Amino acid sequence: MGEIVSLEERGGGVVQVTMEDRSAKNTFSTALIEGLKSVFKKIKDNEDYKVVVINGYENYFCCGGTKEELKAIYEGQMKFTDLDFFNILLECKLPVVAAMQGHALGGGFVFGLYADFIILGNENVYATNFMKYGFTPGMGGTFIVPYKLGYILGTELLFTAENYRGIDLKERGIQLKVVTKTEVIEEALKLAKSLADKPRNSLIVLKEHMTNEIHTKLKEVIQKELVLHDKTFHSPEVAKRIEAFF
Repeated sequence: MGEIVSLEERGGGVVQVTMEDRSAKNTFSTALIEGLKSVFKKIKDNEDYKVVVINGYENYFCCGGTKEELKAIYEGQMKFTDLDFFNILLECKLPVVAAMQGHALGGGFVFGLYADFIILGNENVYATNFMKYGFTPGMGGTFIVPYKLGYILGTELLFTAENYRGIDLKERGIQLKVVTKTEVIEEALKLAKSLADKPRNSLIVLKEHMTNEIHTKLKEVIQKELVLHDKTFHSPEVAKRIEAFF
């Protein structure tokens, strides 16, 4: 088995991060989380890097919390904030392009939406399926999903927890770029190279400015979501749904 999270220099200041936890299908396994933290620390420490592209493998971009994590939250043993990684793309000082070449579900989709640029695949499934399990969304999803997808469509995804193909979202007027699955990473690298043509400091300063609103609102949203979890996560029905849907 190769690295769970790998880092590849693509030239011109562009780096590609690939998540490949095949045994866990890119859910939030300990290996995936620690791999992401390690890789993004390397990115932070390297002053030659300008732009980050992040992608998954084959049919999976990122698929959210593991069964064990959800059960631990249900039992009151942890909170989603304990994972302390979900906004790592936002916290990265460099522009990040999320190449969602595979399915992105629940927290995995929310995780990708913290990137500065997002490219979806026509054929892939995207969902914020928290309510499928009976609990309200977390990870800042109640803010970032409507923020990135538009209020009406974003709210629909949050409430219904239904699966949407990339082409479905495109037909609904989503402003994110949507291409065929096989083109996603290619398009992401093309965009990244265009961005990397600009001075590194200017890219950093502009990202800081453009994400200021998200940073400002996110802390308040997270605290409110934790309160919502206290109200919704600990019912017996949630435990049954976690068992049924995993």
